[in-house]
Formats: sequence, C-alpha cells, structure tokens
Amino acid sequence: MESFEILTRRRTEFVDITDHVRQAIKRQGISQGICVVYCPHTTAAVTINENADPDVTHDILAWLNRAVPQQQPDFRHGEGNSDAHIKSSLVGSSVTLLVDQGDLVLGRWQGVYFCEFDGPRTRSVHVQALVTTTT
Repeated sequence: MESFEILTRRRTEFVDITDHVRQAIKRQGISQGICVVYCPHTTAAVTINENADPDVTHDILAWLNRAVPQQQPDFRHGEGNSDAHIKSSLVGSSVTLLVDQGDLVLGRWQGVYFCEFDGPRTRSVHVQALVTTTT
C-alpha cells in the first residue's frame, strides 16, 4: 500500500490526485489488476469525474453546498461540521479503478479527485493495487 498527503487550502474543494495515484501504481509495480483509492477521513471523500473543465468540479461543490449547507438549525454535532460528514457520506470514501499495462484505465476526460469538505487541512490518501490473474 502507498500513502500520500494532500494539503487543502479551502473549506470545500476538489483536488486532482490522478498523477499521485498513477505514481503510486508505478511504484507498486502492478501491470494488470485493480486499484483502490481510499480516504480515511470522515469529512472528506474520493471520486472520479471530469478533469478537462474545472467548471464541473465547481458545479458539483456548488450543488453539494446548496443541498447540504454548513449551518442547519437541527444539526447537533458539536464541532459544527455536520455538513462535511454528510457530504463525505454522499460522495464516498473510496473508488476502485482498473489497472492495465501499468496505468490507470480512465476515460478521456476522467480524473481522480480528493474532495475536501472541512478544510483547510492536511489529509492522507491510501492507494492499494491488487494483481489480477487469468487462468
């Protein structure tokens, strides 16, 4: 397993981690298999989406922030970040990717994103590649 840190700069943001994941796969020496990218934080997430147009990630964050605003009169969590926990659960803590010929199998416009919902913070991401065999 490989791990790396992400330094986020805003309360909510998407950080393109595609190159970090690719490097982790290369260091693990996997040419054919699957790769799990995991976020071990309850107020952050990982997703795959378009990386060609930054307006896409902007629009996703805008929608999430409207759907789950930071302050709600019925939120009870004492840290004041209930919205971040909800957004993290909606997006998810991991993604699974195919690995072929030592590289990630992604669509033309796809990238892997770390999703910060309670920043700025220093965060960790774990990448585990598994070899698949055929008989």
